[in-house]
Amino acid sequence: MCGIFGYCSFLKEKKRQEVLDVLCNGLQREEYRGYDSAGLGVDGDKPGEVLFFKEVGKVAGLRKKIASSSVDFEKTFVSQVSIAHTRWATHGPPSERNCHPVASDPTADFLLVHNGIVTNAGELRLVLQKRGYTFRTETDTEAAAILTKYIYDSQPDKRINFTDLVKAVLKELEGSFAFVFKSRHYPNEVVTARRGSPLLIGVKTDKKLKVDFVDVEFAGQTDENKVESLHQPNSPTALLAPPSANPKVLRTQSRAFMSEDGLPQPIEFFIASDAAAIVEHTKRVLYLEDDDIAHITDGQLHIHRLRRKEEGHQTPSQIATTRTIETLELEIAAIMKGKFDTFMQKEIYEQPESVVNTMRGRVNFDTSRITLGGLRAYLPIMRRCRRMVFIACGTSYHSCIATRAIFEELTEIPVSIELASDFLDRKTPIFRDDVCVFLSQSGETADTILALRYCLERGALCVGVVNTVGSTISRETHCGVHINAGPEVGVASTKVRVTAYTSQYIALLMMALQLSEDRISFTERRNQIIAGLHELPGQIKVVLEQDRALQQLATTVLANSKSLLIMGRGYQYATCLEGALKIKEISYMHSEGILAGELKHGPLALVDENMPVIIIMTQDSLYPKVQSAFAQITARKAQPIVMCCENDESIPQGAKTVRVPKTVDCLQGLLNVIPLQLLSYHLAVKNGYDVDFPRNLAKSVTVE
Repeated sequence: MCGIFGYCSFLKEKKRQEVLDVLCNGLQREEYRGYDSAGLGVDGDKPGEVLFFKEVGKVAGLRKKIASSSVDFEKTFVSQVSIAHTRWATHGPPSERNCHPVASDPTADFLLVHNGIVTNAGELRLVLQKRGYTFRTETDTEAAAILTKYIYDSQPDKRINFTDLVKAVLKELEGSFAFVFKSRHYPNEVVTARRGSPLLIGVKTDKKLKVDFVDVEFAGQTDENKVESLHQPNSPTALLAPPSANPKVLRTQSRAFMSEDGLPQPIEFFIASDAAAIVEHTKRVLYLEDDDIAHITDGQLHIHRLRRKEEGHQTPSQIATTRTIETLELEIAAIMKGKFDTFMQKEIYEQPESVVNTMRGRVNFDTSRITLGGLRAYLPIMRRCRRMVFIACGTSYHSCIATRAIFEELTEIPVSIELASDFLDRKTPIFRDDVCVFLSQSGETADTILALRYCLERGALCVGVVNTVGSTISRETHCGVHINAGPEVGVASTKVRVTAYTSQYIALLMMALQLSEDRISFTERRNQIIAGLHELPGQIKVVLEQDRALQQLATTVLANSKSLLIMGRGYQYATCLEGALKIKEISYMHSEGILAGELKHGPLALVDENMPVIIIMTQDSLYPKVQSAFAQITARKAQPIVMCCENDESIPQGAKTVRVPKTVDCLQGLLNVIPLQLLSYHLAVKNGYDVDFPRNLAKSVTVE
């Protein structure tokens, strides 16, 4: 994830220093979206000239670099266009060369900032190189920049307008993205576009806007043939439009944001990935939708649609024909939470998107192939290793337990799992032909870093699986995988690690799948798992629909409980441990994850009619053994809550159940953990605890 910020002003006198301050402040607000490098481009002293400032690291470093430069900060602009970006590296390491804005050529005919991934960038790069274009960065973004120049250069008369040019570019791109384009060929103009990645535009004027919406202009539609729309009292836009002496307002006037006197007025536009970046300037925002293209020029905002093949059968009347300018009434922290009450709740509900982000660009569902670029050069060494040692703490440790069985099945390599602190205490023997895998959400966990250095000293191949680009573990390991679980918006994101568990789970699973690709005998099994990954986001959404039922469970059956046992077997043992940890972390209720096979060796003594028990009985090869554990606890008068598959009719009548979709055995834990996350959330809220700030826990555990 990356942060986009753009600032356009028209008939508004601004010094260059003011423009730079606006850009840096906007990037600072979005730094949670990526902080391995930051850059910006502002208008220079000559027509068409662009001044670039780029710096590896956080925005504070970029500010220092700007302050130490020799540019004329007092130069004044009546109208100007500037763009900025804070990067979360996906293609190419953090460096000034790979930093955005990315230019199409040394003279910066076209430059752009980008959030997302262009999945066909490799193919575009080959085509453009054959046509004589030179690439200077490792980013996928540069393919879009050079493609823009190629299409422009191909026009015989160079009369193509900026919007049509960008449309032609977007039709060649695949993937998920948000773009802002700037060009010396189109001074004081900017074009933005989005598909899959968020983008919004803030509007600030001295006078009140005449209308509070912007028309969507469809292909082939002109001002003359647009349908006149009157603001009747019962129309939706009538409620949003300010009162006017003349109620007959043509929709075609909306794009100019006319003041009451109908004259052009000073206006500022703020383009951002997140509303938090612009709320200090304006609370009037317009959210772009997928395939919207916004063109800002001469104080006007035009919105066009990119007509893709799948939209070809739709008519303009079937697509929203306006974009409403909304008023933000929330504080910055609340805006970042969106429609959710807390960051934890937001993370839980964003898991369908976070698992897609972890798989994006890595899983080819058409060919059933996995590509983890960070491991490619080391795969032969990993396949020849004597054993694999997974080293982690807390939630990361649980994700290792969850995937150990599938690792051993697919790779036939012995796997051991170590808690980093205990690993160091024991001075565990490590050899040169071991592969050590280090998991950490932040990449800065102290015990895990010390264990990493211990293994490096002993000559083992060290692999990092982290969420934070540029963290200590990502820098010091030989190779690794970024889980792309999403940014650290607030303290809670790393304290409760909701999305980290599911994303690490998938990252490790993809690693096992890629390591086994040299084994033909496992082809059918791999294809089965990859097909399950394809269905996973939709199945997670189905589980989230049970939120209300789980809230009721927390406020009734478990309302007065002081302790809770969660038991399962096989792949579900890790689910039990992770669910129990979440309940402990957030609701402060004692909970324990129990391996159902060990029930009769001690834990059964805890079970009676007063002890709440959750037993995970989703269907897999160990189902009969879990049924045996179910019989043992019900014989002791327990009334367990049973987590089972939707179509399981063998559960006794009257038993309390939580039903989840059935998937491949090694993926089932990803679905089963979500009800436990929701349960921990509702238990905490019921008791009035702040789930985003659990007591005694650090954001990133950087001490031993």
